[in-house]
Amino acid sequence: MQRILLLSALAVTLVVGSGQPAFGDLSAGGDPAGSRTSAETEAAAGAPAGAPAGAPASGDLEDVKKALLALKRDLVILEEDLLFPASSQVAVFLSMDVGDFFQLDSVTVKINGDEVAHHLYTERQVDALYRGGVQKIYVGNVKQGSHRLTAFFTGRGPSGRDFRRAATVEFEKSFDPAFVELAIKDSSAKYQPEFAAAVSN
Repeated sequence: MQRILLLSALAVTLVVGSGQPAFGDLSAGGDPAGSRTSAETEAAAGAPAGAPAGAPASGDLEDVKKALLALKRDLVILEEDLLFPASSQVAVFLSMDVGDFFQLDSVTVKINGDEVAHHLYTERQVDALYRGGVQKIYVGNVKQGSHRLTAFFTGRGPSGRDFRRAATVEFEKSFDPAFVELAIKDSSAKYQPEFAAAVSN
């Protein structure tokens, strides 16, 4: 938590230090122009028409945006580490290599009989999976020991008929995080989709 607070403070420092004042700055006489240094006056004189004096260059703004995005990513990772420590973390990912025999509508994930995730897919999301995307469909905590994960896939199979299948995997949760990969593939030999679940540590 202390690291998250430090990163948040750094993000604020980047924004304030980017050249944009956090609050209005008026001189004692009420004349903002009178508080400028000669260098600032020259810089303002050479600034593009319509640009506010002292405004950071577009390149500086882009650098600040990139730094903030990187900090946001680090904050998400740190938050996930705090909420889901390695000793109890299990994450489930979904990938697809299909197109002819199955059209995905939804996926439901159960661990030890309890539903932990359910996702309905839009056409854009399915297209992203077709193009090689991998979805993190669930991340959570389980106790160390034996567990059973079952994923239910619903959609439209060959000839446009409603299709529902399940894939089950049993795994032993150790001190290390557990990663479960759900995969949907076309089987040209069977003329139907195949569903698989595999675990790695």
